Amino acid sequence: MSVGLEHYLVVGAVLFAVGLYLALAKRNFVGVLMGIELMFNAVNLTFVSFSRFAESPNPLDGHVFVIFVITVSAAEAATALALAVLLYRVKDTISVDEIDMLRW
Repeated sequence: MSVGLEHYLVVGAVLFAVGLYLALAKRNFVGVLMGIELMFNAVNLTFVSFSRFAESPNPLDGHVFVIFVITVSAAEAATALALAVLLYRVKDTISVDEIDMLRW
């Protein structure tokens, strides 16, 4: 039995679902970030698997998208962790429920 495109897509869908659950269910800011990063990695797996298995005149297009997603993901993680440190300094918590700094 060989591993086909369907197997990679199922793994990507499961990873995305777990990441979505983490992003929506966690009350900790770092846990939410971990869920978002897991969703990014699921999308990366899908891009690479389509790039590998689909017949295309440009077979490296999926890999190029993955490089862009990794770049955006690194920038997002750095910005979000800086916000988490700032919120911890101001509010002494990183709980998502207790962050109400934008309210009047």
